Amino acid sequence: MLGWIIYLVVGGIIGWLASIIMRRDAQQGIVMNIIVGIVGSLLGGWLGGMITGHGGNAASGQFDMGSLLWSLIGAVVLSAIVNLLTRGRTR
Repeated sequence: MLGWIIYLVVGGIIGWLASIIMRRDAQQGIVMNIIVGIVGSLLGGWLGGMITGHGGNAASGQFDMGSLLWSLIGAVVLSAIVNLLTRGRTR
């Protein structure tokens, strides 16, 4: 149970930071921030593992700077993809 709470909190924070970086904070709500944060964290952990051999992600409870950075990078990339897919719908 505590693991899910950590996923939601860390995912929400990572997703919120990514939405600020991508300037989408006012356009997406907390649920989208959490989804982008968790999925982006998993994407970043996978990408970081492929590039550097440093596996893991912040949402899995591994709180080191490398994992947090890769999680944020993954969430920013995912936020950019979401932005491309929803660009015509928000206007």
